[in-house]
Amino acid sequence: MQAQPIGARSEAGSRISSRSDTLIAAAVAALLGLFVIWGVGFSHIPALHNAAHDTRHSMAFPCH
Repeated sequence: MQAQPIGARSEAGSRISSRSDTLIAAAVAALLGLFVIWGVGFSHIPALHNAAHDTRHSMAFPCH
């Protein structure tokens, strides 16, 4: 049996962790994207609306 440094993960554990880290990052990015599109899209604050106006129209998102 080969000794491993403290805190080191096995190769299989590293792959599982890496995949779950990737899935978590993708989920957070998707939630952030949804917030930006929907949260800003329905905002009544003119600065937010104008900041995202061109992006929403380029994605066929009706804002008015």
